[in-house]
Amino acid sequence: MQRNMLAILFTALSIFLGCDPAAAQQEAGCTDTVTDQGWEFRQLPTEASGISGQWHPAQVPGDVHLDLLRNKLIPDPFYRDNEAKLQWIQGASWEYRTTINITPDTLQKRNLEMVFDGLDAYAEVFLNDSRVLTANNMFRTWRINAKPLLHAGANKLRVVFPSPDKAAAEAAAADPWRLRTGVAEKTYVRKAAYEYGWDWGPTFVTSGVWRPVHLEAWDTARISDLHIRQLDVTAALAHLNAEVEVMATDNANAEITLRYSHGSPPAEATRSVALHPGLNHIDLPLEIAKPDLWYPAGYGAQRLYIFTAQLKIQGRLEDARSVTTGLRSVVLQRDLDKWGRSFEFVVNGIPVFGKGADVIPFDSFPNRVTETNYRRILQSTVDANMNMIRLWGGGYYETDTFYRICDQLGIMVWQDFMFGNDWQPGLYSWKLNVAAEIEDQVKRLRDHPSIIIWCGNNETEEAIFWNGRQQLPPEVRIQMWQDYVSTFSGLIPSVVKSLDPQRAYWPSSPSADYEETTPTFQTGDVHIWDVWHGRVPFSTYEQHHGRFVTEYGFQSFPEMKTIESFTVPEDRTSIFTPVMLVHQKNNEGNSIIHDYLLKDYPEPKDFASFLYVSQVLQAEGIKIGAEHFRRSRSEIMGSIFWQLNDCWQVASWSSIDYFGRWKALQYYARRFYAPLLVSPHVEDGILKTYVVSDKVQPVDGVLSLRIIDFDGKVLKEATQQVNIPALSSQVYLRWPMSDLGAANQVDTAKVVAVADLAVEGTSVSRNLIYLVPTKQVQLPAARIATELTQAADGFHLKLSSPVLARSVCVNFGNANAESSDNYFDLLPGENALLVVKSSEPLDSLKKNLRVISLADAFNTAKPGK
Repeated sequence: MQRNMLAILFTALSIFLGCDPAAAQQEAGCTDTVTDQGWEFRQLPTEASGISGQWHPAQVPGDVHLDLLRNKLIPDPFYRDNEAKLQWIQGASWEYRTTINITPDTLQKRNLEMVFDGLDAYAEVFLNDSRVLTANNMFRTWRINAKPLLHAGANKLRVVFPSPDKAAAEAAAADPWRLRTGVAEKTYVRKAAYEYGWDWGPTFVTSGVWRPVHLEAWDTARISDLHIRQLDVTAALAHLNAEVEVMATDNANAEITLRYSHGSPPAEATRSVALHPGLNHIDLPLEIAKPDLWYPAGYGAQRLYIFTAQLKIQGRLEDARSVTTGLRSVVLQRDLDKWGRSFEFVVNGIPVFGKGADVIPFDSFPNRVTETNYRRILQSTVDANMNMIRLWGGGYYETDTFYRICDQLGIMVWQDFMFGNDWQPGLYSWKLNVAAEIEDQVKRLRDHPSIIIWCGNNETEEAIFWNGRQQLPPEVRIQMWQDYVSTFSGLIPSVVKSLDPQRAYWPSSPSADYEETTPTFQTGDVHIWDVWHGRVPFSTYEQHHGRFVTEYGFQSFPEMKTIESFTVPEDRTSIFTPVMLVHQKNNEGNSIIHDYLLKDYPEPKDFASFLYVSQVLQAEGIKIGAEHFRRSRSEIMGSIFWQLNDCWQVASWSSIDYFGRWKALQYYARRFYAPLLVSPHVEDGILKTYVVSDKVQPVDGVLSLRIIDFDGKVLKEATQQVNIPALSSQVYLRWPMSDLGAANQVDTAKVVAVADLAVEGTSVSRNLIYLVPTKQVQLPAARIATELTQAADGFHLKLSSPVLARSVCVNFGNANAESSDNYFDLLPGENALLVVKSSEPLDSLKKNLRVISLADAFNTAKPGK
């Protein structure tokens, strides 16, 4: 884990020592001072354009775009078309400076080390005007010996960031293969790829001190790392090895004490060791009987243990470090079976179906993402019955806060290394840089129980076939492939295996790990993009049988409140206005949404209706894929849709928009990812009703299926008791479609099949299926009655309609309010009771309340009863 900040470190020490944090700080021989005050920045004065020369206040950690914005030197980058006006920033060079005051007592320490947790990305560091570091990787930690250059009093620290564009061009020029391969210059500097623009994100290539800077002062020895290696873990016994790394300056006899606690009297182990100068590796084997295990969300509790290592020399505390982790067993099962080779995660002996979404950076400017932002989005995943996310490889390795929240919530993390799409260089120096990056990040993150797999990259394995590269000369393609394999199946896994051998490594997403796939032999993970890019119907998802689906998706627009945050009224007349197109980064994205929409629905009657229908379209489409994957449980063991979140206000594949507002897809996900899912589906002329269970025990329930018309008349129904096996998917009811049509005088354009599953008298899953293509469904105009009242838990909103109301949307305009459910189908004669959370008064909520259903979005619906 990353070295803790002082407050965290000494709070942990106070628990360990039974003293207050201040006393612990005075006793510890190693101190760690964060350098985050007094920073200034400027554009280099040698540059003619921009804001050259003048110093301005800066915030560290941060970046130049945010500093320019705080100083009112640029407009809001996300507003209207401001993105294009700010591209000059990445072509400029920037300088940051601060003063570090060193006391005589600090100067007496034998070791003074300046540590940079993150420099974005190419940078030169000067301490008292001496260059001490040249950095070229925003994902590495940089450590320098500052002792020879520091003096008592004020010391000058400067960091110069040359233009990212120029730095990349210079680095690329050193590779004679670059022009032959077509590899982009930007890949030669290790930097977040999404900054250069993606088909959901803007182009803002940042520079800055983006992670903390601190000064470590110590004498004889310090703890450089603490890792709890989980050799094997069962419910009966956990075999662990506490691996302590100590950096020492002298030979010394020391004592290492390890204490762990978990809500009970702590246990400890002590070992005497002889330290030698340099890096010392000390192992302390541990056994914990009947450990409290960590489980993914939906399978059990998220128990966490705190381990603290204490280093003493001659009875004096030199340093201490703490790690919080969960004990669990995770195996990536890859066995031959009737479909090919399996791909499933077995956690504590349970084969877990991965349900979730891909995660991109939470903002184009990472340092304005707060813990509140993280917690809101990550809590939303659990609230939508997700148990897994994939941290996509085109962004950056997330903060400790992000992973800590995942640990607490039971969210499994598929962790890509940060290589996104494009082919990567093959220079030896570049690979050495990458090896250091992987070591830094694996060491920092490996004690998080939420991380269940390391993955080499996002789509780089596929990139050999992109951009006309099939036409490159054979020797070039061979060299590119050798570079790829040597990095992602040689260099990176070797580092991972040495540091974290108990956790699985996968070379790329998607990948079959170089195994050939056929229609009858499927293996590895897949990305499905014929829906959207290929413009094929949503039903095409049901033709895919990859063993684990890590990407599939469809775009929608955010709600009007989000659109209003970056537009003026004239921008909101059409999805094809210039500003709306600026906030659509897929080349033909708005046209693709429009074309798909018209396949299923009439033209929406206005701009607001188009936003709403686009969300319903997205949610209905992804529902088809997600339910197919879940019905195919055992054959398919993961459904990770693209994507969960946004980095700005945009039309995208997200289910949650930039401000954390749930789109229709997120509400739908809560239903199609439910632990018990009823899923009616037409196959070979038969309406089959599946029940899918993620439960680890059998469940008894009542399954019902009705055919009703849009006025609520029941035309056919069946109810039966069902015993649902654990971890299963099977069919319980079969109705031939021939029994439902003309022979029974049923107009299938005006009816819907409603499947319900109840357990112990409580509905746990409801699902509707229409018996004709969506465009043929003749929805009536619904008159939805509303009743909003004050209640102890907020407000209660009761809804009812005499006719079917499809995809009911509750909206409170600009009022700050959240509804417990949304985008649901309201059956005729039934009441829906929603809980509304808001700080607004009741009268304001009533004034702003708007409730619509799908028929309201068009001018074609005929009035119902």
